[in-house]
Amino acid sequence: MKHAISILAASGTLGAAQAAMAQTEIEFWHAFTGRLGELVAEQVDTFNAAQSDYMVVASHKGNYSETLNAGIAAFRAGEQPDILMVFEVGTATMMAAQGAVKPVHEVMAAAGADFDQSKYIGSVKGYYTSPDGNMLSLPFNSSTPVLWVNRDMLSEAGIDPDIDLSTWESVGAVLDDLKAAGVDCPLTTAWQSWVHLENFSAYHNTPFATKENGFAGTDTELAFNGPAQVAHIGAMGEWA
Repeated sequence: MKHAISILAASGTLGAAQAAMAQTEIEFWHAFTGRLGELVAEQVDTFNAAQSDYMVVASHKGNYSETLNAGIAAFRAGEQPDILMVFEVGTATMMAAQGAVKPVHEVMAAAGADFDQSKYIGSVKGYYTSPDGNMLSLPFNSSTPVLWVNRDMLSEAGIDPDIDLSTWESVGAVLDDLKAAGVDCPLTTAWQSWVHLENFSAYHNTPFATKENGFAGTDTELAFNGPAQVAHIGAMGEWA
């Protein structure tokens, strides 16, 4: 899975839950299936079993886009859940949906909860934080690119399978050696814009877009045509 996921509180729901004396039901809509769906179910069951004030009811609402659209439609019908999982592509939509969602820092403050934003990984937290430093949603599940290596292929080409591949420069050198050894396709990649532009730009502290990567305004322009990104995409062309 490639996406960073955040949890959003529907406006005006969690604050009221704090004052309830009887068990309060909290609707939680998510997009996970398979093993991730099982883990979410375990988290919900563990929370529900640990106390008697609240009952979280988790519902799978389809894939990432379908879950986001279900949340939007539910809000328009006045039937929104208390908590909605939204993938990172929907971040701008949620940031602009004033009145539809309550920023997580406001939810925590209203509940009197101890909420230390500094405990979250900076690169993840930053994606869901406003320009003034307040977290708008709660990072819940974040992915990172992983390089899978065919060690047998490296050995057959006379390359140490434990060779350092921590930089794209070192990867490029190994790809050249593999091609020289007769390997037709030494590298495949998926999610090119996410891995080779968005992640690459973040790692090198290079803007992906103007307006603080879109967080400081809607009149944003893509800015990934800079020297670093162009050099990397050019190198990929040479590797092909």
